[in-house]
Amino acid sequence: MEKLAKFKELGLSESTLKALQMKGFEEPTPIQEKIIPLLLGGECDIIGQAQTGTGKTAAFGAPIIEKIPENSGKVQAIVLTPTRELAIQVSEELNSLKGNKNLRITPIYGGQSMSRQLQMLRSGVDIVVGTPGRVIDHLQRKSLKLNHISYFVLDEADEMLNMGFIDEVKEILKVSGPDKRMLFFSATMPKQIVGIARKYMKNYEHVSVSNVETVTGLTEQIYFEVRDNDKFEALCRIIDIEDEFYGLVFCRTKNDTNLIARKLGDRGYSADALNGDMSQQEREKILNMFRKQKLNILVATDVAARGIDIMDLTHVINYSLPQDPESYVHRIGRTGRAGKQGTAVTFVTSTEYRRLTYIKKTAKSEIKKGMLPEIEDVIKARKSRVKSELEAIIKAEGHEDFLEMSKTLLDEYPKEVVLASLLKYTFKDAFDERNYSEINGNSYVDKQGKTRLFIAMGKADDMTPDKLCDFIKAEAGDEDMKIGDVEIFPHFSFVSVPFAQAELLLGMFKNKTKGRKPFVDIAQGKNKRNDRSKGNWKQRETRKQGGNWKQGENGKHVAKRKFKKASKIPA
Repeated sequence: MEKLAKFKELGLSESTLKALQMKGFEEPTPIQEKIIPLLLGGECDIIGQAQTGTGKTAAFGAPIIEKIPENSGKVQAIVLTPTRELAIQVSEELNSLKGNKNLRITPIYGGQSMSRQLQMLRSGVDIVVGTPGRVIDHLQRKSLKLNHISYFVLDEADEMLNMGFIDEVKEILKVSGPDKRMLFFSATMPKQIVGIARKYMKNYEHVSVSNVETVTGLTEQIYFEVRDNDKFEALCRIIDIEDEFYGLVFCRTKNDTNLIARKLGDRGYSADALNGDMSQQEREKILNMFRKQKLNILVATDVAARGIDIMDLTHVINYSLPQDPESYVHRIGRTGRAGKQGTAVTFVTSTEYRRLTYIKKTAKSEIKKGMLPEIEDVIKARKSRVKSELEAIIKAEGHEDFLEMSKTLLDEYPKEVVLASLLKYTFKDAFDERNYSEINGNSYVDKQGKTRLFIAMGKADDMTPDKLCDFIKAEAGDEDMKIGDVEIFPHFSFVSVPFAQAELLLGMFKNKTKGRKPFVDIAQGKNKRNDRSKGNWKQRETRKQGGNWKQGENGKHVAKRKFKKASKIPA
């Protein structure tokens, strides 16, 4: 527990300290240092001003878990979050903090089975983590009672305001018991949030921590637009194009870490997963192997990666886009250290582009668009590395034991055949292009923050540009929607629409098809005028071998990609 001495000074019990140790915590974050003692020892309500990713879940979660009793038979605390994803994340975090304490913590949110939630609530829950709409549903059904709660936590209050949930929050506050401590967490402090605090809080203390840090200039930052099902292939190409890859791959869930690490292992990479399901002993063993570079790829979640401080990482890969700028900065801050250049790579799907823009702006990061290397470029880079390694062995000598066999073979066969056979024996099918899968045309996102959509209607459906725009506006319920770059083909069409409306339309038509094609889908390429022929791979001057696959459309040396032609998409 020596590493957790500062946590112990905050007043946390041995059980909680053990849980923190299992999660890889070593020192409290600034928000934890301020909130934990206040919650454990004081009586005041609290407004915590902190960004997501600063450790605020543990800041309020650990003390609440310490304070509430076991087997009470009633809901003792409620945490409201603006989204279902955050509800799940907070619930998992709280469950991992409870240690051996017998508490039931459950998320409730829209989209999950109501009957399942009813069953869980009837069986007895101590802490509920929920979204406002679903919490109100349960309050109206009387399946959830908040009149005995001791803690009311409002997480990401400003986001609640932005998403229009403030009225629901007020309604939930009104029906919750009067003898509760309230905690509001918010990155900013809009007037409406301050007004609610003044109205419902008795005697509150305002705690704030500094904003997001900036990223080191030694970290080169690149993003690639890829579809979800192409991410693994993209990852393999990035690993193989590099001379020496030694990096962290960040995923959103524990299941993802296990799946990706296993798939990497199946392909022959030296990789392993790091997640919250592991014991401290397993965690230390894997980290020790990674530090000694017996593993060169570690696939981890944000929570599991806490405490990892390795100086020589060449890459950090955001396999899943971080939820916020703080997480992004924290992730990529692990490369570009000790005066060495590092590379941070982020995979972005078309619907995530808006969040990437927010991360770039808030973190003040220059994240450049890159183009993924083609298969032949990856093979060329691998062959180049083999040649360099063979030349190093020749120069180092020490191969006398093999000279006699070599002379015998050379006496019997041409030298080119002998060497080629030896390479085949050693590397088998390592240079076979069939080991790599084709990546579909990059998901298209234009520079004005719009998404390119495929619509399974065209001239054969009596569609014109005006009729198609009217149809889309009517379906989305937005007469002012900005629709641009409309192209009508015989059996399908393309349009560009703002991100939010694209997500709405994709959701509305997710179960509708026309023939075998989705009725609405992300376009595989903007149109056939955007087809790109293969270009020659340019050697990078700043690194060893490998092409400058990182430069985007404005770079001088780009490994160009081929897009599927729009005319080939079946109606």
